[in-house]
Amino acid sequence: MRGARWVELDTADKVWTIPAERMKAKREHQVPLSNEALVLLESIPKDSNVVFAGTKGQPLSDMSLTAVIRRMNGDDKPIWADANGAGITVHGFLSSFRMWAAETTNYPREVAEHALAHQLPDAVERAYQRGSQFAKRVALMAEWSMFCATVPTDAVVKPICVRRCGSMLS
Repeated sequence: MRGARWVELDTADKVWTIPAERMKAKREHQVPLSNEALVLLESIPKDSNVVFAGTKGQPLSDMSLTAVIRRMNGDDKPIWADANGAGITVHGFLSSFRMWAAETTNYPREVAEHALAHQLPDAVERAYQRGSQFAKRVALMAEWSMFCATVPTDAVVKPICVRRCGSMLS
């Protein structure tokens, strides 16, 4: 996500194609873009070739998101914590997706693994499972974005100060 470039995004076909050289497995990976993701992308200024640019137009550093989480949590007991009270991590967002897919959807494990660009663990399974499950991942990502946009009725939502307009959202 940090390295996303505008030229990699095809908003008409709703897909982000990550080149092989930026992937751990050194294989191109296509990410279906939900309608909500497209709305978010449309709201981002295009004043850099990098989608999520840092202060100098370069991709955000690997510590940028960690620093944001640390600032959100403050110095005391973490505000943004997991079920055990431990402060959230950037990697936790990936595991949250994976657990949500496993526990609340009927998508096969392979679909969720392909969504995360994970290689299937079994060599025999990989030999027979050569597709990317893209059509199923389109539906999976649409469901995930709806889940992320839903605030549980029992959730406590803290106001967020919006610097641009100076207002408070809750």
